[in-house]
Amino acid sequence: MYDPKPGDRLDSLDTPSMIVDLDLMEENIAKLFHLLLPTGVNVRPHLKTTKSPDLAKILIAAGAKGGCVAKLSEAEVMCAAGVDDILITCEVVGPAKVARLVELFRKYRKIQTVVDSQEGATAINGALEASGIEAPIQVLIDIDVGLHRTGVAPEGALALAKHIATLSHLKLIGVQGYEGHLQHVHGREQREKECRASMVLLSATATLLREEGFNIEVVTTGGTGTAEFCATTPGITEVQPGSFIFMDSDYRKAVGTYFSHSLTIISTVISKSATERTVTIDAGLKSLTTDSGFAEPKDMPDVTYTPMGDEHGWLSWGEDIEGFPIGARVELIPSHIDPTVNLHDFYYAHRKGVIEEIWPVATRGKVQ
Repeated sequence: MYDPKPGDRLDSLDTPSMIVDLDLMEENIAKLFHLLLPTGVNVRPHLKTTKSPDLAKILIAAGAKGGCVAKLSEAEVMCAAGVDDILITCEVVGPAKVARLVELFRKYRKIQTVVDSQEGATAINGALEASGIEAPIQVLIDIDVGLHRTGVAPEGALALAKHIATLSHLKLIGVQGYEGHLQHVHGREQREKECRASMVLLSATATLLREEGFNIEVVTTGGTGTAEFCATTPGITEVQPGSFIFMDSDYRKAVGTYFSHSLTIISTVISKSATERTVTIDAGLKSLTTDSGFAEPKDMPDVTYTPMGDEHGWLSWGEDIEGFPIGARVELIPSHIDPTVNLHDFYYAHRKGVIEEIWPVATRGKVQ
């Protein structure tokens, strides 16, 4: 069985495989930190994109302050791999999950999490009290700034903060507000206008809590589509971009080409279909997600990709394209990076066609 290793050429890889152009990825990282670090805010990249402690460490070396994860199971993997300055950005609710949070906090005291209800805060506090752990866990109040997915309404933040103040094992350190509904707004001017309106809600809530005597040190927010606006809004202390490192076609359509497509899925033409200008490749729904549209063949604007089931896809083209022979290899740009990465076991990171690194997708499938 073929076992890829550093030094091999890309053309030796089996397909479909997930590949990363290191030159482009490193350029994306440099651009992000060049853009954001001079603002004075902390950059805490969202690791639900990369799902990789190896890449988390690369981002920290570039200037990141720890990282974010969406799920507790992701935090467990990251901490075990030495990336323990982690904010869990989704509410930890339910006895099984709260018990796991307690055990994680027992080992890794830098863990932070968010709460948006008195019930959720009380449950975490009770489990920590019963555990015998004396130190309080750091928490942020999750504020709904317009996405309407999670978070307490801004006007409810004070009551929740007062409740947290009665709990011995929770230490309120900040607020979080994610304007996810604005990440893909087309048109820079409109996206910035709507983002800054959301930031007013978030920063005003932080100010109110401070005026009421709460020590709000962290105001965290933002994604790849809005981080530059958030970082230059007074009162914001931290931003959470994630997709910038690889980019996808959906983000490019919204925010432009400042960041490059450094990640692609490489596939092979395996069959010629019944139509004259269509071939079948070996990348289907199990290789590329479709929630944000179909993938795009890289550097082939006149060729379209259509999924044709779990394992297959079509490439179609117009009269001016010669077509593809059996065995030809094609790179595809995902339409949505995060769930596409979650379909693969490894990144094959190359420089000019030679594999330099192989990184496991260590938190693949970690949805709990």
